[in-house]
Amino acid sequence: MATFNEIPIKRTKDSRLPDVDFDQLEFGKYISDHMVVATYANKSWGNPGIVPYGDLPMSPAMLSLHYGQSVFEGMKAFKMNDGNISIFRLEKHHARLNKSLARMCMPEISLGMFAGSLHALVQLDHQWVPGKDGSSLYIRPVVFASEARLGVKVSDLYKFIVMTTPVGPYFNKPYRLKVEDYYVRTCEGGTGFAKCAGNYGGAFYPTQVARDEGFDQVLWTDHKVHEYIDEVGMMNVMFVIDGKLITPSLNTAILDGVTRDSILALAKEMGFPMEERRIKLEELEKGFKNGTISEAFGAGTAAVVAPIQSIRIHGVDYTVPLPDGHSFQLKIKKQLMDIRTGAAPDKHQWNYIIKIK
Repeated sequence: MATFNEIPIKRTKDSRLPDVDFDQLEFGKYISDHMVVATYANKSWGNPGIVPYGDLPMSPAMLSLHYGQSVFEGMKAFKMNDGNISIFRLEKHHARLNKSLARMCMPEISLGMFAGSLHALVQLDHQWVPGKDGSSLYIRPVVFASEARLGVKVSDLYKFIVMTTPVGPYFNKPYRLKVEDYYVRTCEGGTGFAKCAGNYGGAFYPTQVARDEGFDQVLWTDHKVHEYIDEVGMMNVMFVIDGKLITPSLNTAILDGVTRDSILALAKEMGFPMEERRIKLEELEKGFKNGTISEAFGAGTAAVVAPIQSIRIHGVDYTVPLPDGHSFQLKIKKQLMDIRTGAAPDKHQWNYIIKIK
């Protein structure tokens, strides 16, 4: 498989970079100039190439449109203090992508192909990486079935595409959540741990219902009895209860979040007490009533941490204290950003460094 410096590149003749307002970056509004494209056929992946970003030819009989074989990842690249670029936790994202692909009966991608593709693309479009504090280049690898056939079958043809988009600092207002006790996003034994497209499509309706009722997102519960917490929206959820960081333990219904994993590793280093375990709604209700819940937040690639302002449980709204300078979530967010930009030591070797001349 070709390394990053061997990947063929067809450069765009008309860069869209001058059209980008880096002071007003909306998530996904500006797609960078180039993209990676690779094709799977005859039971193997062909070498990737980089071409100008644009439309792809496709058949309306393409299997992914009908039977849902589509998997993606979401990750970020950051401009470092020394002018180089870091892709955060590339190997962890690669491992999760392959885990998702295996669950969807799709061909896995080698680490060499994955890392080489991302390296070459980000290096080529390095001017698209914003330098403003809190900004980053969001990277979207996606794999989908491309065989044109209407029969229900596992595809024999696939496409691997990588796109990037500059994103600004995440300044969303604290979330108002509604505990979802009827609809489910996924279930144990299902595809909840995989980043496949259907998980997101299936979550749209109950999320829209919650938004129509004045909430920002839903707090998903288990599919069996709706008594245990799973996730918030498409993020992992974390609480500080009695001075201890607590988050639901992973199962096949919960995404193994890279940010979640990073936060837990750093919390352990800090000596901050923590637990990964099942969390009952009843426990949250008691915690709100007796004042032992001091923080609640979502953890994910887009926001890093997203503070939660209130949670409706069984028709009752419970208020969460907003984060301040002493809050764990803000301290951990800063620590993560410092590691990504080189302001703090990268003890875990999470940064994949791209040298910029």
